[in-house]
Amino acid sequence: MEDPKTRIKIKIKFEKIVTWYKRFRFGKLPEQKSPAAEAPPSFAPWIDLPLDVTADILHRLGAAEMLETAEKVCKTWRSVCREPSMWRVVDVKNSGSCYDTRRLGSMCRRAVDRSGGDLMDINIEYFGNDELLHYISQRSSKLKRLRLSCCKNVSGKGVSSAAKRFRELEELHILFMNQMVVEDVEAIGVECLSLRSFTLIKHDAVSGVGNGNDYLVAIAKVMPNLVHLRLGFFGSTITNKGYQAILDGCPRVESLQRYREIKKAVVREAIYHYSRCPR
Repeated sequence: MEDPKTRIKIKIKFEKIVTWYKRFRFGKLPEQKSPAAEAPPSFAPWIDLPLDVTADILHRLGAAEMLETAEKVCKTWRSVCREPSMWRVVDVKNSGSCYDTRRLGSMCRRAVDRSGGDLMDINIEYFGNDELLHYISQRSSKLKRLRLSCCKNVSGKGVSSAAKRFRELEELHILFMNQMVVEDVEAIGVECLSLRSFTLIKHDAVSGVGNGNDYLVAIAKVMPNLVHLRLGFFGSTITNKGYQAILDGCPRVESLQRYREIKKAVVREAIYHYSRCPR
């Protein structure tokens, strides 16, 4: 008569064999534990860093890296990344093919939401549209600085419409957005009475619209509190009429910088980036 204990032992060995076979069949052999693997570190080395130091490090990564990677590392980083103070300054750029415009737009919205209405400074480059700018304006009434660079799908009317809610805006920088016309500049100045610094760089040879003097006259009419003014009108001329308008209409101006002498390579690069932005 067969011993019951022997039957149990055979069954246990059979189950082990089946387990090994399944692991071998699907390429999952039992891992051999090494002495180093048996004693992993009990905590990550960055856990002991002060929170202000951690916040400074993470903020240098930029909005995309914090949202896509950093907050998934550990609970501490996730907690820091969700602090509204981390999102008072937001910088989102389309650096290449790694990000599509919809994904960047979604990330930008998430960053604005996390600021909790305390967004102070935002920079958007090579992506965006009027809907995104409207979204920002609805949730960021305390915005002090706005920079738009090569955002070909953001219209002049979109900027002027958003400006109605940026009552505290002090700095506005618009670079290589040839869709901005004189009427848009006037509308922005009427709404943003606190503007202290204004930048407008556009290539009229590309858009075929505008005259440098007309823009300066419009700026002088609606932006009397300007302190710093930077202009660049490639393909258009500015005469003493425009400069005299600024002197008369903007008595507080301390610096007026015009991109008069600029290398052709820089202009060609700007035109290239402007043309490659996806619609």
